[in-house]
Amino acid sequence: MQVIKITPRGYCHGVVTALQIVAQSIENNELKKPLFLLGEIVHNQNVTKAFKQAGVVTLTGENRRAILDTVTRGTIIVSAHGIAPDLIIEAKNKGLDIVDATCSDVYKTHDIIKEKITKGYDVLYIGKKNHPEPEGAIGINSQRIHLITNEEDINTLTLTNQKLCITNQTTMSMIDTKDLMNHAIAVFPQIEIINEICPATQQRQEAIINLTQKADLVIVVGDVKSNNTKRLVQLSNSYIKTKTVRINSLSDLNIEDLLDQKVETVAITSGASTPTIMTTEIIKFIEQFDKEDQSTWDNNSTVDIQRIIPRVKRKTN
Repeated sequence: MQVIKITPRGYCHGVVTALQIVAQSIENNELKKPLFLLGEIVHNQNVTKAFKQAGVVTLTGENRRAILDTVTRGTIIVSAHGIAPDLIIEAKNKGLDIVDATCSDVYKTHDIIKEKITKGYDVLYIGKKNHPEPEGAIGINSQRIHLITNEEDINTLTLTNQKLCITNQTTMSMIDTKDLMNHAIAVFPQIEIINEICPATQQRQEAIINLTQKADLVIVVGDVKSNNTKRLVQLSNSYIKTKTVRINSLSDLNIEDLLDQKVETVAITSGASTPTIMTTEIIKFIEQFDKEDQSTWDNNSTVDIQRIIPRVKRKTN
């Protein structure tokens, strides 16, 4: 079967850095133990599984403020999505060690927001409700930062401040973000536009939009919680206009999709928090797949989960 390998794929620089930071923390005997991830380090269950095997505890819940309340000892590792500044202070006041794995692109957005608020602005922030990245950004100043998820959120704002800017979560759809920013201009003509879609997210989205080769099926590899993965599925449905499926690993692949007689060419991409090794295994499987040879249909994943993480020291009993 033919495979179109859409590039770029795999980990972005922020994810690589975050994983390296956690791996180094595991090996750092000077850090207080146990190690707690304040929410998933990145939104990928394979990564979460690998760190669990290495002895790192991932804490999940409604919000990270509530999660932090449950931790009384050890080290808190901040995920790549960033965190509200006051939670860092709260963790230090509890005597916890802090390791910050916030993506540099997220930090850049935080710095812009802080600068604008210092200058007297109100900030409209386009993001996904209940996602950790907006939670961290809005935590900078919840009175002056307003979460925008749709046009109605803009329409119902009652702001008298003439100093306004609009920015966004780094992993949003660049198309949706542009539409919401244009709507904000229509409602608040004086508003300043600060587009903060991260380069890795934008490059992956542009690759989907600009795909010229004909595909009979599109596979997006990534976790169901990954916002940038969801946006790739959304854009594939809108622009490639062929059947698009999201899977997290080879084992999730529905063989019936490949047995469809109309499917001869499969295009594959992945989210920015998807381990390259998972996508590579799927590509190799589809390349050898033969509809007439049932011996090629076994899609049990054989990836060693620990190979996802760089330099992780195995947990010993």
